Amino acid sequence: MSHRTVVGVDLGGTNVRAARVAEGNGIVAHRARAISSLAAEETVIAEVVETIEAVIDGQVAGIGIGVPSVVDVEKGIVYSVENIPAWREVPLRDILQRHFGLPVFVNNDANCFALGEYYFGHGRGYQNAVGMVVGTGLGAGVIIHGKLYYGSNCGAGEIGPMPYRDQTVEYYCSGSRFRRDPGISGGELFLRAQRGDPQALAAFAAFGRDMGDAVMIACYAFDPEVLVLGGSVSQSYQFFAPAMHERLKCYAYPHALERLVLAVSEIPDVAVFGAAALCYDAGQ
Repeated sequence: MSHRTVVGVDLGGTNVRAARVAEGNGIVAHRARAISSLAAEETVIAEVVETIEAVIDGQVAGIGIGVPSVVDVEKGIVYSVENIPAWREVPLRDILQRHFGLPVFVNNDANCFALGEYYFGHGRGYQNAVGMVVGTGLGAGVIIHGKLYYGSNCGAGEIGPMPYRDQTVEYYCSGSRFRRDPGISGGELFLRAQRGDPQALAAFAAFGRDMGDAVMIACYAFDPEVLVLGGSVSQSYQFFAPAMHERLKCYAYPHALERLVLAVSEIPDVAVFGAAALCYDAGQ
């Protein structure tokens, strides 16, 4: 891994965060701001540029940016960014490289999560890892032999859209599930579970059984040494973990399962760290 300083940028649907990251010192400068999500493409780009300018200095070797969208990684083009309607097809890498005169690397937010855990979190010391983001949806990123693997179309690891039962994996293994059944937000369900509410505990147990299947799918596909859960729903891990682990007993390779490290992300700024780690993954 490079010891040089890089900038990581996390572009969400409503906010952008940028940080200058120095290995060994972590985040040494940070800026966050709301973006004009419904504004013209150029307006949002200007807001992203301003946020990066607030943290960059002459020591920075590269810029990594994570976005909630489909990405052409080789060309650095982002498509149909979530909650930013004007961003249908934006050559983000070229725009930022021209402005800053630095190498720029773009990838989706789930891949950045996996890299953040690999370089700064529970993935350190392993060669094969999966990072699974369980929030409103379900995304995943894959590290194979120490390198991010994103496939031919930045689609590797996307187990969420896979057919599962009568729907998809994401239908059952994301926070949107709870708004359908029992019809409340995951956050509210978490508070009720803390109070010992039987309905909430049962909902998390049902969720845990399906999450066990999602973990098994990732293990069959990628055989990781470590699998890290992140996203808002992972904060309820204590309530769905028992049912998930019970379901995992169905895994066909018990010895592999015994060696698998299952962890929950503990990095508050993992999205920013992961975006910065795109530079490390590219050898910057």
